[in-house]
Amino acid sequence: MEKNGNIAFDCKYHVVWCTKYRRRVLSSEIEVALKQIVSDVCEERNATILEMEGDGDHFHLLVAVDPQYRIHRLVKQIKGRSIVGS
Repeated sequence: MEKNGNIAFDCKYHVVWCTKYRRRVLSSEIEVALKQIVSDVCEERNATILEMEGDGDHFHLLVAVDPQYRIHRLVKQIKGRSIVGS
C-alpha cells in the first residue's frame, strides 16, 4: 500500500501489447531494447514494475501506478518512446 497526499492506494495493472497478426517479431535484441525503454519511462513517472516479460509476439507488463497519474498516460508515454526509439 502506498500513500500520496490524502489517499492510500494499491493499484496494479496488467498491460499486454501484441504484435499485428501475432507475428513473432520480438527478437531478443528488440526485447532487451523494449525492456530498457519501459524501465526508463516507469522510473521517470514513478511507476513500479512488478513483472515484465516478452515473448515473440507479445509483451506483458505488471505495473503499480499512482491512480492520480492514470495508467493510460503511462502506456501512451511507453508507446510514444518505443516508436521514436526504433
